[in-house]
Amino acid sequence: MAKNVNPYKESELGKKAQVTQMFDTISKNYDGLNRVISLGIDVKWRKKVVDIVKKSTPTNVLDIATGTGDLAINLTETGASKIIGLDISPGMLAIGKSKIAERKLDETIEMIIGDSENLPFEDNSFDAITVAFGVRNFENLEKGLSEIQRVLRPMGTFVVLETSVPTKFPFKQGYFIYSKYILPTIGKLFSKDKIAYNYLSESAAVFPFGEDFNNILRKTGFINVENRPQTFGVASIYVASK
Repeated sequence: MAKNVNPYKESELGKKAQVTQMFDTISKNYDGLNRVISLGIDVKWRKKVVDIVKKSTPTNVLDIATGTGDLAINLTETGASKIIGLDISPGMLAIGKSKIAERKLDETIEMIIGDSENLPFEDNSFDAITVAFGVRNFENLEKGLSEIQRVLRPMGTFVVLETSVPTKFPFKQGYFIYSKYILPTIGKLFSKDKIAYNYLSESAAVFPFGEDFNNILRKTGFINVENRPQTFGVASIYVASK
């Protein structure tokens, strides 16, 4: 079971409301900071997600926790005629909508506010569903995954890109130093929210990864589950179907 870590430990709000507040606050800096913090490697990881989805030749795709829409925009390369980006943060969606309008992709990509644990779609609605760096922010992980499984079409493709923790020397030790000290320091220097990047680091450290996350996917009804570690294990791409 995933350990629940909240951004604002003194807040009386639930995790969902806290995550919304946090991403609204950091939305304007989020894209630039992401490139710095990941050294730009997150672009390569997203491309791999797109390549996996593309193989299933989807007609429609749902990108959950779409944030500022980077992956949703990339997913146009799959040839899908309709892509929906869903997120709980109005601030992140506002940035995403402006990026989509700039690229004249409004007819293909629709950005909507919504809750991953209560998806506003019919059963078996999507050929493919993606989540990039979002599942660890779910308040109830299994409920969110069950909702995804519900709206995915039979034999549809589900792809998750999420942080993980390297297990081999010296990458394990290097990752610990980077995530514990360097990442929060960068966040504090460039973000209005001094707590946000501590949360992102802490939540990544405790989130189940590898076979642990594979087992959660199986428990919630997914089949053909596999994980593909990326860049010495600092991230993983999980692929499953229904």
